[in-house]
Amino acid sequence: MSYVKHVIQPGERIVMVGRISWVIYHRAIFCVILAVVLIILEWVFLSQSDARTDLMYATVVLFGLAALFTAARAWFIRWTTEIAVTDKRIIFKRGFITRQTAEMSVDKATTVDVSQSIWGRIFDYGSVHIHAAGGAGAIERLDGVAAPIALRNAIEVK
Repeated sequence: MSYVKHVIQPGERIVMVGRISWVIYHRAIFCVILAVVLIILEWVFLSQSDARTDLMYATVVLFGLAALFTAARAWFIRWTTEIAVTDKRIIFKRGFITRQTAEMSVDKATTVDVSQSIWGRIFDYGSVHIHAAGGAGAIERLDGVAAPIALRNAIEVK
């Protein structure tokens, strides 16, 4: 929470710290599952030979690299995204070298919309959109937020 710790004002207390859900790793998980399925199919349907072994190694390397790359990218996004609700403000930060931040007074937040798909309901993640008073603007839609209902409740309790 380095950004939030730097911008928090004296006397301001953090009510809730939001996070991006672990579901962001879905591409890496899919790569691993697909690799396991392909290796099993190669083992069952190809005859015992060096070609089968080479094909299995190629599958492991290809899908292993894909899983590693997508998992590293998802981890970086989770690591560089900060969401915090204090007793005075809502703070959102995304990015590492190029940083995008948005802050809004809790008093200015009129409505908080939460969108969850069926999978979002099952795995407790969703999108949160915070609207400002008078239509003056809003914090952008925060996608893939873990526990979006808890985040909404922390914002709406004034």
